[in-house]
Amino acid sequence: MPTVSPEWTYALRLPHDPRAPRIARTTLRAVLGSHAMAGLRETAELLMSEMVTNAYRHTDGPSAVRLHGLPGGRLRVAVWDTDPTVPAPFDRPPCPAGREAARGIPEAAEDAESGRGLHIVRVCADDWGGWRLGGGSLVRGKLLWVEVARNSGFTMAA
Repeated sequence: MPTVSPEWTYALRLPHDPRAPRIARTTLRAVLGSHAMAGLRETAELLMSEMVTNAYRHTDGPSAVRLHGLPGGRLRVAVWDTDPTVPAPFDRPPCPAGREAARGIPEAAEDAESGRGLHIVRVCADDWGGWRLGGGSLVRGKLLWVEVARNSGFTMAA
C-alpha cells in the first residue's frame, strides 16, 4: 500500500559488525515494499550494500543508513561512517557511463582484490555525492549518498 506522503525518511544505526550489510538490505527491502517502490530494490540494494560494506571494511566504528523517498519515485540512500575520507566518485559530480576515465576516476585493475564497488556506483546510480563531516559539529566522518529512479534502466542479470 503506497504512503500518503510522497516524501518519507527512515534511519538505521548500525554497529561495526560484519552482519551490518545484511541487516541494511533487509531493512531496505521492507521499506521499499511498504512504499510500493519494490521496482528500485535490486539497484538500491546493490548500491547500499556496497556503501555499508565499505563502511565496515574501512572503519572501526559504527555506521548509519538513511533512506529517503523523493518525489517522482526517486530514492536517496545515504550512508554515514567514521572515516572522513570521501572516495571517488563521491568527491566529483556524476557523469554518464563510459566517461569516467575522462573525468580522472580510475577503474579497478582486472586482477584487483578491491575497488570495483565504487565503479558500481558510477554505473548504477542516477546521482551521487559525499560530504566530509567535522569541524565544530559533534558528528565526524563522512556522508555518502546515491539516488536511484524508477526508470534508471539497470537490472540484475538472472
